[in-house]
Amino acid sequence: MTLLSRTLLATAVFLTPFTAAPAAATTRCASSVPYVSGQGGYASYRIPAAVTTLRGTVLAFAEGRRNGPGDTGDIDIVLRRSTDGGCTWGPLTVVAAGAGDTRGNPAPVVDPRTGAVVLVSCANPGTATEAQIMRGEAPARRVYVQHSRDDGIGFTPPRDITAETGLPGWRWYATGPGHALALTRGPYAGRLVVPANHSATPPAGSPDTGREPRYYGGHALLSDDGGRTWRLGFVDADHDGTVNVNESSAAELPDGRVYFTARDQGGRAPGNRVDAVSRDGGETLTRPYAPQPALSGVPVVQGSALHLPEPGAPLLFSAPSDPTARRAAAVWRATDPAAGFTPAVTLSALPAAYSDLVRVDAETVGVLYETGTAGPYETIQFRRLDVDDLYGRVRS
Repeated sequence: MTLLSRTLLATAVFLTPFTAAPAAATTRCASSVPYVSGQGGYASYRIPAAVTTLRGTVLAFAEGRRNGPGDTGDIDIVLRRSTDGGCTWGPLTVVAAGAGDTRGNPAPVVDPRTGAVVLVSCANPGTATEAQIMRGEAPARRVYVQHSRDDGIGFTPPRDITAETGLPGWRWYATGPGHALALTRGPYAGRLVVPANHSATPPAGSPDTGREPRYYGGHALLSDDGGRTWRLGFVDADHDGTVNVNESSAAELPDGRVYFTARDQGGRAPGNRVDAVSRDGGETLTRPYAPQPALSGVPVVQGSALHLPEPGAPLLFSAPSDPTARRAAAVWRATDPAAGFTPAVTLSALPAAYSDLVRVDAETVGVLYETGTAGPYETIQFRRLDVDDLYGRVRS
């Protein structure tokens, strides 16, 4: 099947109601829609995150927002599981219930040593907005961890790890969103790395409120024992307004370096995407975050990074590709991020926003992303892509 045929088929699937096929079906799909806003008891679903377990189950996390697409209110972290590569999905389950408050920013990762699914997330009172938290008018955001040892069927209750993962004076806090990272190479193999961001309190005597975008900064959470204990890795504490690190994603490069890519929230630097690299498993950065000019066409939005483990595989990045609006979801590839990215696949011209990349199997990469016809928050779709198309390889 040609790329054009697959794109047309995927668009057709998106425009028609998704009906689950039998789990034993052998025909692979091009696309499916695990979340439809207004269904399942939620007015809206946002903030996708995906991992594939060691048993091959695809886990699609999202925020189930009961009151609408806004970031404030009664919000749960929800999950659907797929045992056939993302073609059909099991029932929706609640992993972390807001119970009137906000639970969000799911950042799942699979511990390669045990197979456990580790989920790090954040929470705040359901009445508090991000702006209020940044101004210190509402309690600082809290950080939590959960574990699943049965392939994502059940999770432990959220455990508060804020004391291990923050610094005094931090107010806003966001893990990911999108999958976290388990390192597999070199002296840090087995380490769990969660890319994250925070906002800082203005210095004493400043007329600033803390809501100014320059108080955003990036950091990483690290665990060397499967998510039982956590500590801070690098902290981006430069608040000069040139680069304002916001929502971030990470990938492990073939030489063991960790690549971080982030949304620049209103910084003075060119473009809206910035990146950085760590040579010590997320402990420090080789240089501060800097603009990635090859992704200058990406709007202000979250994006996802993924590096496949096989020799010669490129680094992948997903995000909308229209610099003026959240639309036209696409995937880019890079042999070396220092040399820049080139377009690999455009998923459609429809509105689109947040996304997460996940390895499905040896031949397939999945993109779990927000999209719709009138706006980007109508559904969360799962698109299956051939690795040959992403690599730019010609099949023999």
